[in-house]
Amino acid sequence: MSFDLSSLTQMVETHGHIARILIADHKGSSPREAGTSMLVWDTGFSGTIGGGALEYQAVQNAQKQLQNNALTSMERIPLGPNLGQCCGGAVTLVTECFSQKNLPDDTAIFARPIKPNTPEPLWIKRAKANTRNGAEIPTTQLQDGWLIEAIAQPLQPIWIYGAGHVGRAIIDTLQGLPYDITWVDTKANRFPENIPENVTQLIAQNPALAAKHAPVNAQHYILTYSHALDLELCHAILGHSFKSLGLIGSKTKHARFTAKLQNLGHSSAQISRIICPIGDPSLGKEPKAIALGITSALIRERATVTAQKEAHL
Repeated sequence: MSFDLSSLTQMVETHGHIARILIADHKGSSPREAGTSMLVWDTGFSGTIGGGALEYQAVQNAQKQLQNNALTSMERIPLGPNLGQCCGGAVTLVTECFSQKNLPDDTAIFARPIKPNTPEPLWIKRAKANTRNGAEIPTTQLQDGWLIEAIAQPLQPIWIYGAGHVGRAIIDTLQGLPYDITWVDTKANRFPENIPENVTQLIAQNPALAAKHAPVNAQHYILTYSHALDLELCHAILGHSFKSLGLIGSKTKHARFTAKLQNLGHSSAQISRIICPIGDPSLGKEPKAIALGITSALIRERATVTAQKEAHL
């Protein structure tokens, strides 16, 4: 878990004053692990620290803290009968209030005293030095009156073309996962009314032109209502740097597109990067099955990257 500065900044821009509740530490069994957080404002909240009485009480306290203009609070809470829970452990919650005036300005870590006037301990100084040298990505730690968290790095961009049944299933399955999603289609009425927070809706009369503006590390999934549009998108993306390209369809469609893309000047090596069919065919062809296959592959890829980074620490 990392400090999501991007989401916090957006919420501060929207609501002006935000309380962030963090599970800074836990002992024994708890609903969520250290590093889990949620955001609270005067009239609502987003995220979860595990639900139930613990979360309800924490949200109430955070809203009071906002009203009283208190910056920071810390509380150790036993997870026992008094909360109607049987976890048997305990959590330490740190609640901090943020506005435009006190958002973190570092891009890698956020280290701060939780107890006022507490001198910076040696382990914090070492963590800062190690982070600057690229030798360490700190985990959430609370000790000696100080709290440190890694600041979340930019999310993996995913571009999805098509707001039909499969596109909606993929968006629904990816909801709540750490990806920066751009969802493209030709008309506003093709999208559902409610769009998840991590999804940017992009209405483009010609999606192939929009695709040229995608980040060079974007992962693309093409599943529009038109084979002609699918081909145009493949043509545009193959002419632009990208991380991966998935195309909905059968092996027959892949073969036909291969011939057409070769005629458009793309090499066999370029075309071979197209994944078609997408998802995991063994799960089935239903929209939800395709979405589960794509999401599973993305999660496995993220876990592999994380493991590789940690192995080099």
